[in-house]
Amino acid sequence: MDEQEETGTWKKGDRKKGDRLLFLKKRDIDLNKLELKKKKLPVPFFSRNIPKEDGKNQTVILVLFALSLLFFGLAKLVPLGKGDAVKGEMLRASEIMAEASNIIKKFQKANGIIPDRKSDLNQTGLIGLEFSPITTSIGSLEAKRTTVDPNFAALVVFLMKEAGVKKGDAIAVGASGSFPALILAVFSAAKAMDLRPLVICSLGSSQWGANMPAFHWLHIQNCLLDAGTLTAKPIGLSLGGEKDTGEDMSFEGRSLLEKDIIESGIYFFREPDLRRNVEAKMCLYEEKAGHDKIKAFVNVGGSWSNMGEDAQVLKLKPGLSKIKTFPPVEKRGILYEMAARKVPVIHLLYIKGLVRKYGLVWDPVPLPEPGEGKIYQLAKEKQAAFLFLAVIYFLLVILVLFLQRGKLFSFFSFGFVPK
Repeated sequence: MDEQEETGTWKKGDRKKGDRLLFLKKRDIDLNKLELKKKKLPVPFFSRNIPKEDGKNQTVILVLFALSLLFFGLAKLVPLGKGDAVKGEMLRASEIMAEASNIIKKFQKANGIIPDRKSDLNQTGLIGLEFSPITTSIGSLEAKRTTVDPNFAALVVFLMKEAGVKKGDAIAVGASGSFPALILAVFSAAKAMDLRPLVICSLGSSQWGANMPAFHWLHIQNCLLDAGTLTAKPIGLSLGGEKDTGEDMSFEGRSLLEKDIIESGIYFFREPDLRRNVEAKMCLYEEKAGHDKIKAFVNVGGSWSNMGEDAQVLKLKPGLSKIKTFPPVEKRGILYEMAARKVPVIHLLYIKGLVRKYGLVWDPVPLPEPGEGKIYQLAKEKQAAFLFLAVIYFLLVILVLFLQRGKLFSFFSFGFVPK
């Protein structure tokens, strides 16, 4: 045999055209590939890297297919028990919130309080006024309407589970009257999970919150307590607003809320110094928790006492917050104080961010029914068992591809070690 054929070399002019075609045929080289290579054009994808002699790729495909079937079956079976339990609590919380909303609606109708159809599009009774004597600041109407979705209670359950909260645990809640529907969502989640909520609430409200002088949060709460829907009262109240003393309210508004708080018999916070205010509320939380450790802190809204005075707090993402840096002690709100004591913090503010992150609906009309929303699917996908299976699956896929590159599949499939 010619030396050039043995070595696979060929020099231009060494052979005639017919001999050249015969040479290429013997070497099993595609003429089209050679022409493309000479023109410096890329070889089409489907004609590259597909060995036809040993069936190695077919083996890889079969292995990956088998792995996919196996892990698909495991993903369907393994997480079901715990997943159904979590989704059941989430659904129950949403149903409690929906029931509470109906009770509020009936109470308002019986007492001649008619929700404005232009602002409260779903007629929930949880959307307040644009301006009133107890209004503290501006607010987003769309954000307030978004939070009346009963599936926000399911979101709170989901976040509690992420924080490691379990049945019977004590949780601290710092709430602003600006988001009555979110306060209701937290109470509903606590009831569904059988938790002990220790709530300190400020009664002042931004626009469209619980800012009706004749129907602010204290009235909403009492309505639900009388109906038996809620069972836990706040452990403390304040005016809210600037310095937590209602400095940005009218004198009429401050006087009205002071009177209602005193008559309620609930502890009244009036401290305008941030550090002393935070310390006093932390002491009350710990006193009411007793021997139990507080397992999570839920911040509802943007009250001065909870947020503090450092601009760093504005960078916090909503949901279960991962706080790694802290402002100076004198500027910390309760949110940071809890995080400094290793208490998980659930931050319910920046509603549009919450909606985007957890698959709820922005400003829905009509309201979704309890059980609707991507948050329920997310609850399953976030389970430890599901995540563990996903990690193992992808590691095995990477291993299979690594072995394929190392030509070890030839050994497993055909019983020889490649040279």
